[in-house]
Amino acid sequence: MQLFLPIADIPVNVFLILGMGAAVGFVSGMFGIGGGFLMTPLLIFIGIAPAVAVASVTSHMAASSFSGALSYWRKRAIDPALSLVLLCGGVAGTALGVWIFTLLRSVGQLDLIIALSYVVLLTAVGTLMFLEGARAILRARRGNTTITRRARAQGWILGLPLKMRFKRSKIYLSVIPVLAVGLFVGFLGAIMGVGGSFLLIPIMIYVLRVPTSTVIGSAMVLTLVTMVVATVLHAVTNHLVDAVLALMLMVGGVFGAQFGARAGQRIRGDHLRLLLGLLILSVGVRFAVELVIRPDELYSIRDLGIGG
Repeated sequence: MQLFLPIADIPVNVFLILGMGAAVGFVSGMFGIGGGFLMTPLLIFIGIAPAVAVASVTSHMAASSFSGALSYWRKRAIDPALSLVLLCGGVAGTALGVWIFTLLRSVGQLDLIIALSYVVLLTAVGTLMFLEGARAILRARRGNTTITRRARAQGWILGLPLKMRFKRSKIYLSVIPVLAVGLFVGFLGAIMGVGGSFLLIPIMIYVLRVPTSTVIGSAMVLTLVTMVVATVLHAVTNHLVDAVLALMLMVGGVFGAQFGARAGQRIRGDHLRLLLGLLILSVGVRFAVELVIRPDELYSIRDLGIGG
C-alpha cells in the first residue's frame, strides 16, 4: 500500500516504513540505544532526501526517549543538576547545529556532509565496539572473565575551574567538560538526526567518571529535550519535518522495542556489543560505498527551498 509523504515529496510503501520502524525499535530495545543512527541511513537508502530524513527522525527520537526518561525519573535515577548543565550545552549545540544545517543546505553541500559524517562516525564507533566485544569473548573463552582496571584520575579534567557538586551522582566536577559534552551531542543530533546516547554515555562514564546509576537517565533527558528543540527548529526554519513519516516510524518502533528488549535479555553482553559493532560498521561501510560508486544519474535537480 503506497502513501504519499507531503514533505519528502515521494510515495512510500506503508508496510516498508512500519517494518523499518519496528526493526530499528527492535534493535533499540535489544541494545538499549536510541536507534537514530540506524533510522536516518535507512531512510536515505530508500530514497528519502537526507535533509528530510534527519529532520523527521528527530521527532521520532524525542518520542521514543520520553517514556525512558519518565521511567528513570520515577526511579530517581536522574541527576537534576547534571541534566540541567548538560541541557545548557545541548540546547546551544542544537541551535548551532540547525544553523549550520540550514547554511549547508543553502549552498547545496548538506547531503555530502551528512554522508561523510555517518561514514566517519559509524565506522569508528562500529570498529571500536566490535573489537571490544571480540576481546571480551576471547577473554571469556580463556576463562579470564574479570578485568583488573586501575582507577585513573581524570587528569587535566580535575584541574578545570568552575567546579560544581552533583549531589545525586556524588561527584565534584567542573561544569566546563559537562557543557562541552552537551554541546557536542546537541550539535550532532541536529546535523545527523541521532540522539547521541551511544557516544554520550561512554564519555560520561569513562572520561568524566559519572556513575552508571544516573548517567543513563540523565542522557535520556538530554536526548528528549535536544530532539524536541531540533524538531521545532527544523520545522520552523527549514520546513523539513514530515509528520506522516515520523508517525509511521513511531508506531513501528513502539512494537519493535518490546520484542527487542525481551531478546536482549537472552543474549550475553559481550555478544550484544559484538553484534551491535557489526551492525554499526556495516551501515558505515554502506554509506562509504554509496559515496564512491558511480550513480545512474550524473545530474539531479532538487529544490533547496531558499530564495525569495
